[in-house]
Amino acid sequence: MKHLIIGTAGHVDHGKTMLVKALTGIDTDRLKEEKERGISIELGFASLTLPGGRHAAIVDVPGHERFIKTMLAGASGIDIVLLIIAADEGVMPQTREHLDIIRLLHINQGIVVITKTDLVEEDWLELVQEEIKDFISDTVLKDVPIVKVSAATGYNIQELLEQINILAEVAKEKSTAGQPRLPIDRIFSITGFGTVVTGTMVSGQLKVGDEIEVFPEELKARVRSLQVHGKSVDLARAGQRVAVNLSGLEVEQISRGNVLALSETLTASFRLDVRFMLLKDAGKELKHRSRIRLYTGTIEVLGRIIYFDREELKPGEWAYGQIQLEEAVATAKGDRFVVRSYSPMHTIGGGTIIDATASKHKRYRQEIIDRMVILERGTPDEIIEQYLAGIFIPAHINELVKATGLSEIQVKEALTELKNKQRVKFIDEKSGYVVSVYRYQSWTLDIQKLLSQFHREFPLREGYPKEELRSRKFKNLNPKIFQLILTELKNDQIIKIQPQTVATFAYEIQPDAEQQKMLELIEKTFIQAQFQPPGWEQLATELKIINELKQELLQYLLRQGSLIKIADDMYFHRDILNKGRQMLSDYFKNKEEISIGEIRDLLTTSRKYAMPLLEYFDRHRFTRRIGDLRVIGKELDSGIKPEN
Repeated sequence: MKHLIIGTAGHVDHGKTMLVKALTGIDTDRLKEEKERGISIELGFASLTLPGGRHAAIVDVPGHERFIKTMLAGASGIDIVLLIIAADEGVMPQTREHLDIIRLLHINQGIVVITKTDLVEEDWLELVQEEIKDFISDTVLKDVPIVKVSAATGYNIQELLEQINILAEVAKEKSTAGQPRLPIDRIFSITGFGTVVTGTMVSGQLKVGDEIEVFPEELKARVRSLQVHGKSVDLARAGQRVAVNLSGLEVEQISRGNVLALSETLTASFRLDVRFMLLKDAGKELKHRSRIRLYTGTIEVLGRIIYFDREELKPGEWAYGQIQLEEAVATAKGDRFVVRSYSPMHTIGGGTIIDATASKHKRYRQEIIDRMVILERGTPDEIIEQYLAGIFIPAHINELVKATGLSEIQVKEALTELKNKQRVKFIDEKSGYVVSVYRYQSWTLDIQKLLSQFHREFPLREGYPKEELRSRKFKNLNPKIFQLILTELKNDQIIKIQPQTVATFAYEIQPDAEQQKMLELIEKTFIQAQFQPPGWEQLATELKIINELKQELLQYLLRQGSLIKIADDMYFHRDILNKGRQMLSDYFKNKEEISIGEIRDLLTTSRKYAMPLLEYFDRHRFTRRIGDLRVIGKELDSGIKPEN
């Protein structure tokens, strides 16, 4: 194993720090107060080279009850635990609580170390050893070695190193797959370097130059340099104790409990879906909505426990539930956590995070429990399908990696399988967005129903406004993803898309007989009016067009290009405009310029219409203004017809 984290645990003043010094030569009591009081207050760290040549980091954690939260921070990422019990005192209260924490964090590899053997007689030592065997008999450490040592005399220190080396050989190496994540346990500043944070890498790899964020505050920075075991490196891996020199952040901006990760790879949340177990020796049942203290990674935060299927949890029982937090935290699926009672404080339980960005759930719903079971224990296919079933918008592959705790490779392989089974739908495969087939089919039916109803109510309109559709059916989507969905629906021949509207795929504007008759009469009126057309409101009144239909008819004629808007409330028929363009073209064959009076006479109209017409011709480059006159324009000269 390349990277190993060894952690100490045990009651205050049982010799943890002295043992670490005997093993490594390093005194991890670094604070003046620690020296004066003879106990560890803060986390201490030391590097160790094992007899087999492998490197390890030892985390020396405080044992005093007041500093239990610091111990919990140090326990994050431990591979092998040294449960330290002093020969002159035996098992004590913090010994029991630390062992509970070891169990809750699933630290299964360890050694029980009996320290201070030089202070007791042999017969007393045998009694203490028997007490310890009984103490650990029904715990995760029941089969671990028990080594008797004296840090003061050096007795059996080499034997302890050999036992640690044996465990190191068989311990599983942490996977470097997934996104890099570093729960921060120390923050300090070094002159000439700036802000440095330390922690144990729990996943992934971190490189010098990486753009990172500190969550949940979402503070952006860059990795300036890295150190592992006091040596500069370009790459840090999961399982290593790492010091990260950050560029762009001050010490005051960061706190223990923050998490360092690549930009946009974590999402802070006030709710965590969990599998929670109440310890047998918790003392009493824990009621629904009890206030608790949650510890995970290096985080300590207050919250309330919510049960989905009961009103209380009895000691020794477990349940699916949710922890509603008083502050947002950045965690990941699969993270272990410990719960302590609010007051008085003692460890009462813990468990596993199943959904790190959970939403609020209704209680006593079997489908919620079923979902939790799949998210916790299901195959990658099942986990992704379950996740997609619970959301209402497309999910990006990166989001699935964050939400499910699966690697990017696992997610992509599972999506390929689900696609082949027609269980998921890619919304433009290159974009990386997917949705469940059920959700996509639901959208299809809803949109077809909405559009069909719209076409019946407004048969003269080309389609439903895009933005209105987005705000009504997809209000949580940004325009880019919304457009991807529309394109996919178009490719599947569900809809057709115009610049501003959408319609059902087979829809064609089809005026009814009465509407068609009215449209023909309107066009005829505008053609007969030549270059002195009626105002629309005036014509609608004369033709007795009802208000509900008045704008529908006008907009239809404009979209069809039969009428063209020249100015406010001034419309000309397309054929008349083409006629006017041709008359101008013929005029310019004999003359080089035309005045407004001459164009008025040429088109047999009045100044009221002649001026807007000339401005229209100017805009479309049929004519070009020089002073108060017009000359032939480029488009007119080329014979291009006016735009409809």
